[in-house]
Amino acid sequence: MTTKKLFYYPSNASMAPHILLEEIGKPFELALVDRTGNQHKSPNYLKLNPNGLIPVLIDGDLVLYETAAICLHLADTHPEHGLAPSLGTPARAEFYKWLMWLGNTLQSALIAYFYPERWVDEGNVSGAAQVKAHAETKISVLLDQLESQLQSTEGPWLLGGQYTVLDPYALMLCRWTRGMSKPARERALLGEYLQRVLARPAVMRAMKTEGLVQPWV
Repeated sequence: MTTKKLFYYPSNASMAPHILLEEIGKPFELALVDRTGNQHKSPNYLKLNPNGLIPVLIDGDLVLYETAAICLHLADTHPEHGLAPSLGTPARAEFYKWLMWLGNTLQSALIAYFYPERWVDEGNVSGAAQVKAHAETKISVLLDQLESQLQSTEGPWLLGGQYTVLDPYALMLCRWTRGMSKPARERALLGEYLQRVLARPAVMRAMKTEGLVQPWV
């Protein structure tokens, strides 16, 4: 059996795939990519991901990047764990919608919040501050949307009764809001939901392996 290898950095976008690997329970390797030393921009790493972003998953001859793609691959190659609804069902379509929403909508807004200087001219401090403020406002609206989704499905998970790759993905992104004026954990349903995800043994193992200190969200 081929052992999967995940290139990661603590609390980075590699967290959701890391949790899923723990959930699946098969042997895997972790390779730390030291962001503090700009290792993700090194020639060797750029051969794996020319975008210079974390994570990368090596699975046999497959070299895969993009968090959502890795999560979907893990779900599809381990169907026995039920980490995604059945193909061709309405639930699978909803799953696709939320997976794309997490990666393309919420995660993109979070990137603008954390790296606002990327969207303005070099040295434009006031412009970067404005981008950051607008991003936080947008993120707050998006977190309200997650809250509404939990209310409509009545939980316990994002799609309702089935725990899927959406849940560690949502946890990862919600964790990134912990320093904001109104973080995800302060919303009633979302706060309870995050604690349910955190209580899963696979999640706790990943958090401890990455050396993250509590509170985790």
